[in-house]
Amino acid sequence: MLTQILARLLALLLLARISRCQYSSDQCSWKGSGLTHEGHARDVEQVYLRCSQGSLEWLYPTGAIIVNLRPNTASPAAARLSVCIKPSRDSSGTNIYLDRTGKLRLLLREQDQAQGKVHCFSIQEGALFIEAIPHMDIGRRITAFQYELVNDRPGADVHSLAAPCQPCTDAEVLLAVCTSDFVARGSIAKVEQEEEQTSITVEISRLYRQKTRVFLSGGVRVRRWSGQVKMPPQCWVKLGQGEFLFTGTVRFGEAWVGCAPRYKDFLRLYRDAEQQGTNPCHVDTD
Repeated sequence: MLTQILARLLALLLLARISRCQYSSDQCSWKGSGLTHEGHARDVEQVYLRCSQGSLEWLYPTGAIIVNLRPNTASPAAARLSVCIKPSRDSSGTNIYLDRTGKLRLLLREQDQAQGKVHCFSIQEGALFIEAIPHMDIGRRITAFQYELVNDRPGADVHSLAAPCQPCTDAEVLLAVCTSDFVARGSIAKVEQEEEQTSITVEISRLYRQKTRVFLSGGVRVRRWSGQVKMPPQCWVKLGQGEFLFTGTVRFGEAWVGCAPRYKDFLRLYRDAEQQGTNPCHVDTD
């Protein structure tokens, strides 16, 4: 009997060590050290992050951590969220997997993290399983990334930072006007084609909404707003194409274009929807 009790206690202690939980003080960001695993290289810790954006920094990675990224709401819309992570360019020491009910899928190898590219996946695909790579030396290694929970438009490729290049449907345009991080009417002033993105300088004739300072005013005397937005490099764009209604999202401090119809086309479909009473929200088009 005593032997059975001791065996059960030992099992509980082992389980407690494997499933230790680490909560950040604000539940948005977490910083930990693998040095706490000294002598326990096979430890696996649970980390819970409950915000729409934050960061993780793991010094001297040892063993593994499971990072549970969840919104602080239980609404049905939460199940449709995607998670985007942007590794630091000096992030190293681990491989990052997606863990769904114990089945692992490789998301980022150690060498992939150094590129600093954004990678997105559905929140339904599971938690992040970050496994330390054994090293013989004790050099300083840090696995670090920022994360954001995003709600991309229907049909978007969640493995890409921005929406695909194909035009939005009328319904998607109307919804984007209501839900985007920024909505502005303007024209293209400059296009810079880069390897990983296309940067577009936009001169704004009317700013409807922006959650962050994407577009800035030229001052009291210069009543014009301008800013820079980005698109995937494969999306074709050039100067002198008239006015557009720019909508989109802000990811890790950068504004990415979502739906961007010509303004005259938007005006037509908006007025048609207004007559039919199907507009999801009101826009002042006067």
